[in-house]
Amino acid sequence: MKILSIETSCDETAVSIIEATGDFPTAEYKILGNALFSQIDIHREYGGVFPAVAKREHAKTLVPMMEKALHEAGELKGGEGEALAASETIKTLLDRELELFEQLSQFVSEYARPDIDLIAVTAGPGLEPTLWVGVNFAKALALVWNIPVVAVNHMEGHVLSSVFDGSNLAALQFPALALLISGGHTELIKMSGWSRYEKIGATRDDAVGEAFDKVARLLGLPYPGGPEISHLAKLARAANLPAFTKLPRPMLDSKDLDFSFSGLKTAVRYAVADKGLSEDDIKAMARDFEDAVTEVLLKKTERAISEHGIQSLILGGGVSANSHIRDSFTEFFGREYPELALYLPDPKLSTDNSIMIALAGHARSSTPTAPTLEALSLIRASGNRSLAEETL
Repeated sequence: MKILSIETSCDETAVSIIEATGDFPTAEYKILGNALFSQIDIHREYGGVFPAVAKREHAKTLVPMMEKALHEAGELKGGEGEALAASETIKTLLDRELELFEQLSQFVSEYARPDIDLIAVTAGPGLEPTLWVGVNFAKALALVWNIPVVAVNHMEGHVLSSVFDGSNLAALQFPALALLISGGHTELIKMSGWSRYEKIGATRDDAVGEAFDKVARLLGLPYPGGPEISHLAKLARAANLPAFTKLPRPMLDSKDLDFSFSGLKTAVRYAVADKGLSEDDIKAMARDFEDAVTEVLLKKTERAISEHGIQSLILGGGVSANSHIRDSFTEFFGREYPELALYLPDPKLSTDNSIMIALAGHARSSTPTAPTLEALSLIRASGNRSLAEETL
């Protein structure tokens, strides 16, 4: 099975062509083509992702990314194409994305239908305007090429990319636990089996990635703030700088598995308010904040492992690229739980990408309840639904 996957949940426009040989979850995967356009430089001047701009950039770059991925996969075939412009249905689908409609019309008139068996597209969670660009693009492709399409939960993609070694998924021991940490999510997901998820903990306010970005702004650091905080914290540890302040560990000893990072961000604000910060002060503050976050994530995860008899631990999401968090999880669980299998994503696959969407698409296509093309029109691309809450 060849899968064309589309990711537009936030500020990455990504399209991949993946070949799956065999059934999920024991299939062998081959990455045939992979194209990604990051909007980070565009949004840096806003200090964060500006949804209307992100939507516009997705509409501009989806066709070029698809063309690049198909070319790498050897599926960009000249010949008799399709008359897209005559389709009123597709015109209606893309009526708010005139440039996308025109690019797609030109593309399908120049190239023949590729050898693709399935289209997988992120349907949520994410920014609603950007999600709908990708969903409607997938629906248009499905109509013009007569290819089935499956809606994918973005967070399931993060889970699967963390256990993907480039060709196969790991043979997980269940129950497994996924700690998903990103700009929009911080949640603990218990897996009783493949595609069987239960949310057992989540943030009550800010996601951990959101907290990183907000603290970075308080320290005068550029967007995206997470990598900046990580870099400066590393310098502070190397120089053995003294603590700038004592920060709280929110909900560290609560009876549940939930998180809260809003108060930690507020504590940083009060600590730096009306102070002239030196370079060393900023480095020390970055380290103090990163240490507080890491301690909370470790303790909550350890409690979940103990309470639920977890056999495999998965760390996923964009913040899982943070080197201190990765190293801390590897060292702590390797020492305290040597029998526990720990899975970390390749850093290149920790942030948003379409390879993970192809993996999740293959999983969904193996499920009888996977949505059809018609069902996509009923999916509300909510910006805050978790993996466990999403009904696809």
